[in-house]
Amino acid sequence: MLDETARHTLDLEAGWWRRAGTKEAAIRDRFAESPSTYYRRLGRLLDDPAAMEHAPVLVRRLRRQRALRIGRRSDRRLAG
Repeated sequence: MLDETARHTLDLEAGWWRRAGTKEAAIRDRFAESPSTYYRRLGRLLDDPAAMEHAPVLVRRLRRQRALRIGRRSDRRLAG
């Protein structure tokens, strides 16, 4: 079962673009924390089976995006 903060995190990821301003502003406004703290929580949340039950399409999309970012970082390290 997801706690309230986890549900709000997934809700923000699902629709932050509908809000006025930047995603960073939405993070600070809703959670009163830095974006880096938010993204650490989001990363842990993506590996939580309860998050997959709560929002499977969103979690799969975010996992794919994370895998692409990790792959690009690995490619840059190999090329550099």
